[in-house]
Amino acid sequence: MNRPVPAGSLNLLSNLGIVCLMKLNNQSNYSICLLCWPCLMLVTTLQTRKLQVIMDTFTDSAQRTGQALSGIRVLDIATFLAAPFCGTILADFGADVIKIEQPDRGDSLRQFGTPAECGDTYMWMSEARNKQFVTLDLRTPEGADIFREMVAKSDVVLENFRPGTLEKWGLGYEALRSINPGLIMLRVSAYGQDGPKKDEPGFARIAHAFGGLSHLAGAPDGPPVVPGSTSLADYISGLWGAIGVLIALQHRNQTGVGQSIDIALYESVFRLLDEIAPVYAKFGTVRGRLGADVANVAPHSHYQTASGEWVAIACSNDRMFERLASLMGQPGLFDNPRFANAPARAQHREEINQIVAEWVGSKAYDELTALCSGAGVPCGRVNTIADIFQEPQFQARGNLMSVCDTRFGDTVIPASVPRLSETPAHFKNLGGALGADNEEVYSRLLGLCQDKLHQLKASGVI
Repeated sequence: MNRPVPAGSLNLLSNLGIVCLMKLNNQSNYSICLLCWPCLMLVTTLQTRKLQVIMDTFTDSAQRTGQALSGIRVLDIATFLAAPFCGTILADFGADVIKIEQPDRGDSLRQFGTPAECGDTYMWMSEARNKQFVTLDLRTPEGADIFREMVAKSDVVLENFRPGTLEKWGLGYEALRSINPGLIMLRVSAYGQDGPKKDEPGFARIAHAFGGLSHLAGAPDGPPVVPGSTSLADYISGLWGAIGVLIALQHRNQTGVGQSIDIALYESVFRLLDEIAPVYAKFGTVRGRLGADVANVAPHSHYQTASGEWVAIACSNDRMFERLASLMGQPGLFDNPRFANAPARAQHREEINQIVAEWVGSKAYDELTALCSGAGVPCGRVNTIADIFQEPQFQARGNLMSVCDTRFGDTVIPASVPRLSETPAHFKNLGGALGADNEEVYSRLLGLCQDKLHQLKASGVI
């Protein structure tokens, strides 16, 4: 038997550290079991104990799978990569992530990358994994109503439309939180929800350029280049988004209140550019491109071995350089004023790089790496993907996951990160076909019958 929880009592429970909540039809309705009222009196009297009992419709699922996010339902209405990658991370660790796509064409990520025989790309295969796939046209009145019903029974919405688009459809955050006060919405866009550029389009490449990363990538006398992955800003924004969602979930556990999370692609990149902002503010220094080198330490670069392989060597402090100097048979280098400390070596970067390059170039790869490993000098091969597939460390850590899928056949995808000891990631499925789970999701979540689903499909709503 349950008794409704008055708002004041809910606040008191939260202040005392008690979260005795039962999720009913939607996140905005709470009740407290009658058995818990004595607990409230006990804690009020003792003022020393805290009791947290979180009860929701997925408790059995959480116990069964051992995944930390079991019971969290996420609606992913975003496209391409940034916000959807957040959904993939959450799905890896147990969240019920429902990917919602346009009925006619689906997510553009399906066509981004190397195509597979099934019609979707390998990018979609890997990055849309562990989700369920439904179609729904949010632009139609009936589609919007169905989405609102889903929001009432969900925890998180992921979106990356241009600012104002969802508001135009009557599906902005304020409108949705009136349905579900505990709703958390992640909003990823090129420039964020405010500012003079908020209405402009953008992708990861634009974010790399605007956020300052592209200026740093490339040879000193060459043009700015792509900093490794064209999609780097998308992946980083997805990671920031996952952090934001988890913070918001914790806040909701404490207060029952949801919130929106606003991420701009460019600021996800800019936040990672070490000291360039404070150094410019203090000294007016504009860092330029350094190729394989870094600004403040040396030797810290890429060098080619006698057998042709490239390696990275990183002497990030004086101790590491002293080890390398001794290993090269030149311990006097560390006593030389030009190389005695990090600022001096950075000032004479070309000279010390030449010394290290000549030494590395005199050694075959196997000999070099054995010497560096024995001396405690950080050294690693510049791997190709072919090297990675043969690398014992990747194999030992299970970084390459072999899977068999009815649509893609036998394939390999990157394993989930991080590795958790008690609630590890679980693999369920690769990126599915458009609308593959319409019947299962809509019947389970909203109780829609076959006739209704056929009607919605015929009218283009799903």
